[in-house]
Amino acid sequence: MGSTQDRPAPGRRDPEGRRRAIIDAAAELIVEGGASSLTHRAVAARAGVSLGSTTQYFSSLDELRELALQSLSDLIDAGLAEVEAQLLPLDDAPERLAQEMHAFLSDERAVRADLELVHSGLGDDPRLRELALRWTDRLVEILARHLDPYVAEAIGLYLDGATLHAGLHDEPVSAETLARVFRALMSAPTTATTTTEGSDPR
Repeated sequence: MGSTQDRPAPGRRDPEGRRRAIIDAAAELIVEGGASSLTHRAVAARAGVSLGSTTQYFSSLDELRELALQSLSDLIDAGLAEVEAQLLPLDDAPERLAQEMHAFLSDERAVRADLELVHSGLGDDPRLRELALRWTDRLVEILARHLDPYVAEAIGLYLDGATLHAGLHDEPVSAETLARVFRALMSAPTTATTTTEGSDPR
């Protein structure tokens, strides 16, 4: 998720643009410091608008907070839709999925935002925890529509680790490595072939 600090503030004749900039700024502040960190002054400064704009376009700070949380949720869902589009056909899905994931892992600000959201999710706010879990949980759901559920979960867990790795290192895991891992996991025996119905899997 990019920073609104890199964009000029929308003009006075663009009320919808100003409203969007305020929501984006609030979303960034939530990722960085949690939902309780929002103040009208902090949001206005981040969005590059006057302090009065935050009360002109929103009835309360609670309304702005809810819209910012929804914006974060929408961003996650949009990213997941792009990932799902790379899955079919499954024959070369590992390579296409690897390219998609490598592009994300190479985006330093996107990785930092993701890790900040995870950090915020460790607090007491259930809404932030839900957002922090949303990407991996929904990704596993999407993968499980096409792959063995255990394989889907393994890929999700691996990508959690790859994101942390990208945040701690100068370079992310290579696209080639991602593709090889995905292909190995997708080629693993499924539960249907390793156990029979009614048998003890131990």
